[in-house]
Amino acid sequence: MLDRLKTRARQIKTETFALYLAYRDPRTPFHAKIFAACVVAYAFSPIDLIPDFIPVLGYLDDVILVPLGIVLAIKMIPHEVMEESRIRAREIHDKPINKGGAAVIVMIWILSVALCGWVMWRIFS
Repeated sequence: MLDRLKTRARQIKTETFALYLAYRDPRTPFHAKIFAACVVAYAFSPIDLIPDFIPVLGYLDDVILVPLGIVLAIKMIPHEVMEESRIRAREIHDKPINKGGAAVIVMIWILSVALCGWVMWRIFS
């Protein structure tokens, strides 16, 4: 079972990288590029929307949200573009570092903390 999980994790990583290559392709529709860019940024980001140290919920985004986003993005991209991207992804083994995606997640956390602080200040002042 552990080997099967490792194999599936590698497949998801390859699909995510193929999605990264596909959203950069000029044949990909604009709406698919935007959605795919968001999915790839989140998947490659070192920071999660829900931190992994939170029991159960921390891994929920990695197990459900990322694969669901990948599936939806792949449905938006033309089949031939996705197939070419999968071939290229298998040839290239390096994962891109997406600092922009990490910055977005950090900004969401900062805004969430600021909003909570503001609400607490309004309630207790």
